[in-house]
This record gives sequence, structure tokens and C-alpha cells, in this order.
Amino acid sequence: MKHLIIGAASAALMLISNQGMATDIEAGKKKAAEVCAACHGPDGNSPAPAFPILAGQHASYLAKTLNEYKSGVRQDPVMAGMAAALSKEDIENVAAYFATQKGLQTKY
Repeated sequence: MKHLIIGAASAALMLISNQGMATDIEAGKKKAAEVCAACHGPDGNSPAPAFPILAGQHASYLAKTLNEYKSGVRQDPVMAGMAAALSKEDIENVAAYFATQKGLQTKY
């Protein structure tokens, strides 16, 4: 019973936190092609082990990570530059796009 209550409360919080945040997956796909694809692949399945696979990750995790690069909480000069060019809406859209992609098994 305890797990059911915790699960219901978590779901309610997720719904509340996502209200007003309409994402545009097509806009995210377009922005990802412009900013992310060279390193992370067009669908988020990185072609090289040096770059993380983004496909299939939770949108909230991806958005949080991009916002942390943008704010300087996470330190990486390349990612900071990439994230700096993204608006809040771009970040939400890109995160939503990659979250909808199927992650492939890594070959490395």
C-alpha cells in the first residue's frame, strides 16, 4: 500500500510540474539536428564512445543537464557553448525529442 501511495504522489507531482510546458518534438528534432547531431547523432545514438547516448533518456534528466551546462553548474567548455545557444523552450523541445527516440545497445 505504501508503494502505491508513493507512486500516485510521484505521478501527481510529475503532472503538476509539466503543466504549462507544452513541448514541440518536431522543433526539438530540428534544433537537435543543428546543435547536437554532430556529436550525439541525429537521433541521439552517439556514433562514438566519447559522446553519451541521449536517445531514450528521460526528458527531465536531459533538460536538467542542459540547464546545468548553460548555468555553469556542470563544467564542459564544448557543452557550455552548445547549451548557451539554446533557449529554455529549445532545451525542453530537444529533451522531449531525444526522450522519444529509441536508444540502441552500445557497440563499444
